[in-house]
Amino acid sequence: MGRELAFSVVRKDLTIDTFSAGGPGGQHQNTSNTGVRITHKASGATGVARDSRSQHQNMKAALRRMTQHSKFKVWTNRMLLGNPLPPEEQVERDMHPSNLLIMGYENGRPVVLK
Repeated sequence: MGRELAFSVVRKDLTIDTFSAGGPGGQHQNTSNTGVRITHKASGATGVARDSRSQHQNMKAALRRMTQHSKFKVWTNRMLLGNPLPPEEQVERDMHPSNLLIMGYENGRPVVLK
């Protein structure tokens, strides 16, 4: 039994920022950008890591933290259910005039008005 890909997150879906991590380090402090901040554009979830001296390791940690963020989990559930729009955009789409029926009364009976 094989697995089927439900959705994917690729690099263009993310904003990746690097910064100097600070902290102890003496004369080498603030000279290399090892801190990493990853933001998922669609959900707004953010993961930050500055634990390691390696930018590559911090990238892995930041990505893992981003995927554990509650906003990312909500977005993941929406994608799995097949509704990629956030709730407020879903309401705006549903309330668009082309999606509404305007009801009225004629002779005491409900009718659809054009």
